[in-house]
Amino acid sequence: MRIIMVGLDHSRAAQTPLCACIGYFDGMHKGHQALVRKTVEMAKEKKCESAMITFDPDPWVTIKGMQNVQHISTMRQRMNKAVAFGIQNIVILRFTKEMSQLSPEDFVTKVLGKLNLHGLVCGFDFHFGAFGKGDGNMLKEMAPYDVEIVREVDDSLGKISSTRISQCIVNGEMEKARDMLGSPYCIEGVVIHGRHQGTGMGFPTANIRYSEEYLLPKTGVYACMASVNKQRYMAMVNLGHNPTFNYKEQLSLEAHLLDFEGDIYGKYISLDFLHFVREEKKFRSKENLIMQLEQDVRKVREMLQDEQ
Repeated sequence: MRIIMVGLDHSRAAQTPLCACIGYFDGMHKGHQALVRKTVEMAKEKKCESAMITFDPDPWVTIKGMQNVQHISTMRQRMNKAVAFGIQNIVILRFTKEMSQLSPEDFVTKVLGKLNLHGLVCGFDFHFGAFGKGDGNMLKEMAPYDVEIVREVDDSLGKISSTRISQCIVNGEMEKARDMLGSPYCIEGVVIHGRHQGTGMGFPTANIRYSEEYLLPKTGVYACMASVNKQRYMAMVNLGHNPTFNYKEQLSLEAHLLDFEGDIYGKYISLDFLHFVREEKKFRSKENLIMQLEQDVRKVREMLQDEQ
């Protein structure tokens, strides 16, 4: 994978012939995957390398001045998924206020013109240029290369979109989110030291430091598949405030890996959220909590028996 940074200031023109798709690609859901497939196909036809053009930061941050915008996926995850689907180059546009105010014509010449494009793929609802005045049809008219507009990808409830997926995540409807994403909703982070309350009860947990960028599911216990050290494990995961013994204002993410022994402090871990198990609640005693955790583990094993 090659990363190409493009800005209005000092970017050099790309030499490699590219066929690219363009968008923000949050979640890299099935609609986005249709753009990627078309891009890879076009690149092969034109004997070019494939590329994904995306924006940093999120256009809403630049255009509307929004802060702490949450996303289904991080840039790292989007790039990794794109590569897994066959993309060879990631083009990151440094999306400044100045770039956001370009006319559609100037965006095509001053931004896209820095890339050696032989083809471009966009979604039917893609807009660009100041006030979003440009669209796919305008690209077709202005661009000196082929432009393909990909139609919306639907399921039984309508257009698959990041907005619909986000609502499912917030509601804890992980199965519905997975259907639209084409893969489980995933949080990645680093395992850090906690207060070892779980270890004392026979349920050692990996406390995970995660990016504040993530759109988080509702609080509660989840059945997840954890990946660490290139191995996968069933995991009982709690996202919440730890109300029984160790209340925290900030949401903590803790994973109890089933059938695992070892030290993973400082390791990178990813959690695929597959099923919501139960709401988080405060228990009257340590013994009551242990009984509930034992039930949760049994339920998690049952829910994940087909995932290994």
